[in-house]
Amino acid sequence: MTTMIHNPILPGFHPDSSALRVGGDYYIATSTFEWWPGIDIYHSKDLVNWEWIAAPVNRESQVNLLGNYNSGSLWAPHLSYADGRFWLVYTDVKSYAPFKDTLNYVITAPDIRGPWSEPYFLTASGFDPAIFHDDDGRKWFLNMLYDYRPGHAKFAGTVIQEFDPDTMKLVGERKHFYKGTKLGVCEGPQILKRNGYYYLLCAAGGTGYMHAATVARARTLEGPFEDSPYTPLLTTRDEPTNPLQKSGHCCFLEIGDEWYVTQICGRPLTERGNCTLGRETGIQKIYWTEDGWPRLENNTISPDLDVPAPKIAQGVVQNLDHSERINFASSSSDLPLEGKSLPSCLPLEGKSLPSCLPLGGKVSAQPTDEGTDDLTDEGAESPRIQPPTPLTSVTDPAIPPSLKTLRTALTAERDYSLTARPGWLRLYGGQSLRSQHKQSLFARRWEHFDFDAETVIDFDPRNFQQMAGLILYYDTENWIYACITFDTEGTDTRVLQILRCDHEELTYGCGQVELPGNDPVKLHVEVRGAEARFSYALVDETGAAGELRPLGDVQPADHISDDYVERSIKGCAFTGAMLGICAQDMDAHGSHADFAYLDYEERH
Repeated sequence: MTTMIHNPILPGFHPDSSALRVGGDYYIATSTFEWWPGIDIYHSKDLVNWEWIAAPVNRESQVNLLGNYNSGSLWAPHLSYADGRFWLVYTDVKSYAPFKDTLNYVITAPDIRGPWSEPYFLTASGFDPAIFHDDDGRKWFLNMLYDYRPGHAKFAGTVIQEFDPDTMKLVGERKHFYKGTKLGVCEGPQILKRNGYYYLLCAAGGTGYMHAATVARARTLEGPFEDSPYTPLLTTRDEPTNPLQKSGHCCFLEIGDEWYVTQICGRPLTERGNCTLGRETGIQKIYWTEDGWPRLENNTISPDLDVPAPKIAQGVVQNLDHSERINFASSSSDLPLEGKSLPSCLPLEGKSLPSCLPLGGKVSAQPTDEGTDDLTDEGAESPRIQPPTPLTSVTDPAIPPSLKTLRTALTAERDYSLTARPGWLRLYGGQSLRSQHKQSLFARRWEHFDFDAETVIDFDPRNFQQMAGLILYYDTENWIYACITFDTEGTDTRVLQILRCDHEELTYGCGQVELPGNDPVKLHVEVRGAEARFSYALVDETGAAGELRPLGDVQPADHISDDYVERSIKGCAFTGAMLGICAQDMDAHGSHADFAYLDYEERH
């Protein structure tokens, strides 16, 4: 029986995949937008199971995201390998409209895990950049062209310009060589050279339910390019019942004599409804027709939920559970509330999970000799790069890579501490949840429609401007927050409340619940599709939690989605739902909250 790969291969917020083979290793880079560190890279040996391995944009000297608008920042990276090193280009999107400030950079590294170089600015003419390494040794930079002029299509097609690896600059004339198909919104360009043709693979139709991927080819880089007679390569624009909606933005991946494309996709809760898991990464098997065009193996333009795995993966079992316990014990002698010493990233039910891959995990990230073909040129001179500057925050083994921060790193002993109270994560209260600069917040992706999550928090606020708790988060304008704060209008004590921010409008999700004493509190959330239910329990001095009690009524979990958020006036929502713990002090920035752990468990 043929082993099948179940889509998506990277569930949850993982858009704009750029796929790469180097020998027997396979990599996927994805967009992270305002989440830090930037550009997540995953590794696989078989295309079935993928493990996080790097986030190359991890220093403020590489990019400054402070103040960037929601769903701006790091868009659509492109990962490649040539001349004995990895190349990564990315865009820092600074403004939304009427202009778009799109700052494109390139960084390089001898190893996928780094160290990655300081950035080199290339152009701001558009976004979705890529570097094509031609077999004659020349390199070319391409991106979509953004046209601000009234009466012009903003997505004006694709431009290309030669890239000099010695100076790390663009040289020669910029050429506007392709304007896209009748589907419109041409973006995400990348080039594959095969059998004397240059194949141009682009995204089209926008990022929503009309999304698609198109292919064109030419004998020269300058064209003229002819569109494939089978265009689009894949789409679900006319197929609302396909489980992989919003399909498009593809990337070629060769595995010996087999070919695949990675793709973007979204899985709505209802037909063409809200996709709480954001835009995800899937994979499709393709073949080449006798006249030299790529087609899906199923001979349609419709992506499949399950696709045949490559020969190298026959018999491999796919891990579909990404449950995770993040315990903040800083050493084996530190006891969390349960009275057990747990590793910092213990998977639930004893399962080994890729989302908990430690930075020093046993993954071969170096290129291997097997199957390298002409992917490398060992004799080529390496480009001159600047040495990396020191990290701006401490990489802490008790904080796994699944946890991200907003727009910048949190610095140990200034923004958080694992030593101030051993066995706990201390978050120092910072700016509000509306801040687009720096927040005291750690969050991880939702990867399932149905899950339970919980934390135990010890927090003693002194006024209503101090808060800490458990949050379902989309962006600074859309979230649902179960938090502890202080009531100054009657009880003069700690209270538990739900705050909802919906397109910037702040409301209560329940009445305030008085919390007697100063004991820790367990906060729990149950997400089932479009609904979220919060509950809580008091934790006594022995560390035992009481029975969970409901907190408020059902909350709209499906509002934490691209589709709901983009209905605002701005209409810009490209990320996905996150689960987080956070603390705010909008008074003196002096309070702190202690968290024992963060559990995330899939439910069926």
